[in-house]
Amino acid sequence: MSTIRDLLEEKLNRFEQLERDMSDPEVLGDGARMSATAREHGGLARLAGKYREFKRMSNEIAGCKEMAEAAEDSEERDMAETEMADLRRQRESLWEDLLSMTIGGEDSHRTRCVMEIRAGTGGEEAALFARDLFEMYRRYAELKKWKVELMDSSPSDMGGFKDITLTLEGDSVYRDLAYESGGHRVQRVPETETQGRVHTSAATVAVMPEPEDVEIDLKADDYRVDKFGASGPGGQHVNKTESAIRLTHHETGIVVQCQDEKSQHKNLAKALRVLKARIYEKKREEEAAKQAEQRKGLIGSGDRSQRIRTYNFPQNRLTDHRINLTLYKLDQILAGDLTAVTEALIEYDRDQLRGDMVD
Repeated sequence: MSTIRDLLEEKLNRFEQLERDMSDPEVLGDGARMSATAREHGGLARLAGKYREFKRMSNEIAGCKEMAEAAEDSEERDMAETEMADLRRQRESLWEDLLSMTIGGEDSHRTRCVMEIRAGTGGEEAALFARDLFEMYRRYAELKKWKVELMDSSPSDMGGFKDITLTLEGDSVYRDLAYESGGHRVQRVPETETQGRVHTSAATVAVMPEPEDVEIDLKADDYRVDKFGASGPGGQHVNKTESAIRLTHHETGIVVQCQDEKSQHKNLAKALRVLKARIYEKKREEEAAKQAEQRKGLIGSGDRSQRIRTYNFPQNRLTDHRINLTLYKLDQILAGDLTAVTEALIEYDRDQLRGDMVD
């Protein structure tokens, strides 16, 4: 079975390959590739450094164990065992740090991600809920000092969103948000309800790591570009030029569109970023399906069809069904205070992985 140690080894190997690449004349001569390599190298540096230290301590513990077993007197054996106990305590603390840094899987080091929020069942109320989710994540990003960029949106007539796509950038951004992928359900009295009855509607969230350019080799003939006039709620034209862009990837059939910018060039650049993230996510899903039997059943699986959370307004309650977490402070959470939810999910995953520290 694949363990967290295997993942850490892969990350360290990748980091060491990036170190070699950064002194490769071919990479040094390519500004874009060098920039992407340096960014990925920087993202892995802290984890790789801690794992190298973990491995060094493991080797020292093995050395102390050999010394204790080969000791000719009790004083020498006691010294070796005392040092070994001290090293084990240090290593255990380091392991906790490594678990925190690797929660979220092989992409936990990513500092950029793409988030898509789509209204589900519930008509206009679902679109308003999608807007509420967007505002919740935007406020959470402000608290975390992450950068948020709107990529595309389809507003509804009452000010909600049929769907909205954004990118987020900052420390631990993918690790913290990976748990948000899935189905979100809301129970409340809609603005359109005159009888005061509680309705249930839904939205889905997908969070995808944004790959570096060098990881997804996308050529112009790999996709079709369609240009059209951007429109607002109800089909109303925002501008009369064909600034909106729709991309269709030939191999996968993935379709992405972007119309939020007035510039066709900027819309194309944004659409390409989202398309690369979607292609990368599809590859990850295919790989995860192949390894399904080996997975440890971690909660951040990203399955959009899985109902992960309920937001109950009458009771001011949020329930995360994956870990049976219930909090009666929905108003604070929707105001952006997601920390208690995120920390509980991360701690659950950490508990699942603690057993992987093998001598």
